Amino acid sequence: MKETKIILSEKEIPTQWYNIQADLPKPLPPVIHPATGQPITPDDLAPLFPMALIEQEVSQERWIDIPEEVRDIYKLWRPTPLYRARRWEKALDTPAKIYYKWEGVSPPGSHKPNTAVAQAYYNKKEGQTRLATETGAGQWGSSLAFGCNLFDMECKVYMVRISYDQKPYRRIMMETWGAECVPSPSPDTQVGRDVLAQDPDSTGSLGMAISEAVEDAVTHEGTKYSLGSVLNHVLLHQTVIGLEAKKQLEVAGDYPDIIIGCIGGGSNFAGFFLPFARDKLEGTAPDLRIICTESTACPSLTRGLYRYDFGDTACTTPLLKMYTLGHNFIPAPIHAGGLRYHGMAPIICHLYDLGILEAVAYHQNEVFKAAVNFARAEGFLPAPEPAHAIKAVVDEALKCRESGEAKVIVLAFSGHGHFDLAAYDEYLAGRMQDYELPEEEIQEALKELPRVGG
Repeated sequence: MKETKIILSEKEIPTQWYNIQADLPKPLPPVIHPATGQPITPDDLAPLFPMALIEQEVSQERWIDIPEEVRDIYKLWRPTPLYRARRWEKALDTPAKIYYKWEGVSPPGSHKPNTAVAQAYYNKKEGQTRLATETGAGQWGSSLAFGCNLFDMECKVYMVRISYDQKPYRRIMMETWGAECVPSPSPDTQVGRDVLAQDPDSTGSLGMAISEAVEDAVTHEGTKYSLGSVLNHVLLHQTVIGLEAKKQLEVAGDYPDIIIGCIGGGSNFAGFFLPFARDKLEGTAPDLRIICTESTACPSLTRGLYRYDFGDTACTTPLLKMYTLGHNFIPAPIHAGGLRYHGMAPIICHLYDLGILEAVAYHQNEVFKAAVNFARAEGFLPAPEPAHAIKAVVDEALKCRESGEAKVIVLAFSGHGHFDLAAYDEYLAGRMQDYELPEEEIQEALKELPRVGG
């Protein structure tokens, strides 16, 4: 019988991260300072990030070395396995060959520590003693708590209120690793106090939590801000996923026809697809399809505008050109907390605008139906976020059943759903609600976009 999982040795953990900025046919639109209207400088970012990460953010070098201390920690869970989903293929009665890259084997249970460990390392090296951040579903917050613990740093996490209430075990995981986790909006910042004064029952948003974490960072000595998605250096660190997957598919003797992943801020899927996107850009894989999946409750790529916007609600961040629903957007309380961000990583938006990527949005119930289908075939319980990508794999596999084509479909499977059992309970009991964002709410949120040229 052929192998079910392909595992690389520790020696095959990538020694460098891949930076797609070196291979873009058009450079990324500049990041704009909201006060001057001019491109930001490294000095503008210095209050928030260590200089090593600022340099990575703007670097045009194709390969950036991974520090040995970071690679040594990666060995706790990397390389992660690539599975051939033979049982799922049989359950779907499809001729398609389905693979999934499984990031749920990390200590926090997702892809997030690939960058959390790197960010903690660079901050510690430059003398910081504390990091402040936000988290949606809690995967990023628990990963940064894990990373800070390894480097003996303090960690303060502002967790979106609805997820804080839905996923208490994520908070407990953070606290076990020594972090402080509070619900956002919180009384700990001026931003949080202002929101609570207007709406004491606010369920929060990632934009609000980012504002709180940024305020925290700039008002506490020895503290920097840490972000788990969206920015270039974050996506860069995640490319270990795709670089490993390329090697593993070579071992399997396959190359993808379709790669699929979920996008909230974009770090997981970008980390997977960017090494493959290079092949598409260079012309060696012109027919490769790259499909991004998101929620109908927060459809930034599929229904947002490609405009400059703030990354947070309080308008404290630089302006990023991205597909956005507006920085004041507050999404419905879906279970996929990691997909509730109003914008998207500029790199993903740029590639989408260039026609390199596709995007599709799904409702909660159809997503959980696909997740249960996967779990009953393969055993692993998906988090709600990658369950959106699983739904797209089902759709493509069934198309192959209709056409008879044996396409190779590869899934970016970003993490487990062990802390999301309440969501599964709601689905299995028939109580889950679908949310589709009304067009009038989108248009209302977009009225507040800043006016910036370009």
